[in-house]
Amino acid sequence: MESKSTKGAPNSTNNSYEIIERSPTVSEHQALWDSVSWGNLDTGMSEQSIANSIYAVVVEIEGQAVGMGRIVGDGAMYFYLQDVAVHPDHQGHGLGKRIVERLLAYIRQHKHEKGIAFVGLFASQGKEPFYEQFGFKDHSPGMTGMFTVFEPTAPQE
Repeated sequence: MESKSTKGAPNSTNNSYEIIERSPTVSEHQALWDSVSWGNLDTGMSEQSIANSIYAVVVEIEGQAVGMGRIVGDGAMYFYLQDVAVHPDHQGHGLGKRIVERLLAYIRQHKHEKGIAFVGLFASQGKEPFYEQFGFKDHSPGMTGMFTVFEPTAPQE
């Protein structure tokens, strides 16, 4: 993925945030997951997940990754926002909004020209209003988002 960046509003130390079109590194991905209490990720799983992204952005300040967001899906009709996270020390500066705006702009530009795009996400509890500002809504009771989790398989002996 070609790296492009835009500067953002200065923070309290008069430095600016930069949104860069690139995937997070495995260590950045794991550190940001941990910072927002999503749990620990296996290195191999993180690496494969990042590699299979359609598009990603990372927010940096002074070369340090403090936010990220990824798109996964089929690249034509179905797109899912994943791993939209901003380190708690950097929340409240509009970074999450800027990440989602960049991800949605990518989808608008790259969805199949003759069809609609279905864009989904799972919002952490209490974060629903944040995503509603972008047009996301709970479609129940007419439609229910569902998922299942496959636990790790025990090693064969």
